[in-house]
Amino acid sequence: MTAMDPARPQTVLGMLSGTSHDAVDVAAAHLRFTDPHTLALRPLGLHSEPFPAALRERIAAALPPARVELAEVCRLDTELGQFFGAVAARADTALTGRRAELLASHGQTVHHWVDGGRARGTLQLGAAAWIARATGLPVLSDLRTADIARGGQGAPLVSLLDALWLLGEGTRRGALNLGGIANITVPGPGTAPQDVLAYDLGPANALIDAAVTAASGGAERMDTDGARAARGRPGTALLRRLLAEPYYRLPPPKSTGKELFHPGYLDTVLRPGDPTGDDLVATLTELTAHLVGTACRTHRLTELVVSGGGVRNPVLLDRVRAAAAPARVVTSAAHGLPAQAKEAYLFALLGYLSAHGLPGTLPSATGAGAPTVLGSWTPGAGPLRLPPPHPGAPRRLIIEQP
Repeated sequence: MTAMDPARPQTVLGMLSGTSHDAVDVAAAHLRFTDPHTLALRPLGLHSEPFPAALRERIAAALPPARVELAEVCRLDTELGQFFGAVAARADTALTGRRAELLASHGQTVHHWVDGGRARGTLQLGAAAWIARATGLPVLSDLRTADIARGGQGAPLVSLLDALWLLGEGTRRGALNLGGIANITVPGPGTAPQDVLAYDLGPANALIDAAVTAASGGAERMDTDGARAARGRPGTALLRRLLAEPYYRLPPPKSTGKELFHPGYLDTVLRPGDPTGDDLVATLTELTAHLVGTACRTHRLTELVVSGGGVRNPVLLDRVRAAAAPARVVTSAAHGLPAQAKEAYLFALLGYLSAHGLPGTLPSATGAGAPTVLGSWTPGAGPLRLPPPHPGAPRRLIIEQP
């Protein structure tokens, strides 16, 4: 990577595997400054590949509350890095014709250490050196730790993208991601464009997937098209018990994951006579919708922009729409980024910002003591040469259509 005119588009890849650990997504984007405080992102497409079944099973076996030997952690870190590298190389070919200049890899989260409401550490696997070797690109990885070291939650990282792109304009607009965990970004109490709140609401697909896997004996891993929730009836008493989870009463900023909402979590809540099968899936779908609706009322939202894998579940999306009313609910595609690709574009943005010496977090969102430049760089085929730091911070992001 060599010094460059910040007005010249730079081609960046953003890659992640989410809490559902079902696939690797890679998005390509052109990013440039149109003026000292305005960023433009032109999406070039998304490349997605599912994990091989055996690798996915090993990831699942390593997630909390499992006890894992360090030898297996080492093997997973290497094999995930090799798989990520192969996928990234294919994505670079398919989306940019091998013209990408850098890559930001979130990796696969296997543990997010939260104690007493404070994030103490985080671990994402997928060794960056293997990705750099496969692609020849400089790779930014370990994107959460720097924020945690400054007292932040290291999450939700999407808050900066949401603040620059969606919030402001005098609209009480919020942004919701429905992944394994649901997280939300909303306007804060101040008037500055970057004065936002962001936090993890609680489970979205994580518990739904666990219930479907159990009900199907492992034959199904998700509620495809919301079919099970559509057949089921929510259990009112169980929903009340689920909503008594202490995490929901913690003030933001806060973060969570499968360390709390793992498949065994349901065993601690369910009692004889509680809903099972499709009725349990319907109840868990209603739980997520209820959490979203409460947030919309708390933050007085008039519009909610939704993205993530949960958008593919029409029953979940319909229940979110009903719970969020009177707030208008649209997908992120209405504002220029496909719902399935938004998080991958986020990591492309964070890679670009770090390359230019710019922070990738907002203290009001993560709780950190200061804005933080994220990640650690691994050189690619040549020496690592970063551009000079960009003067000033972006205040706005516009999406340029191809």
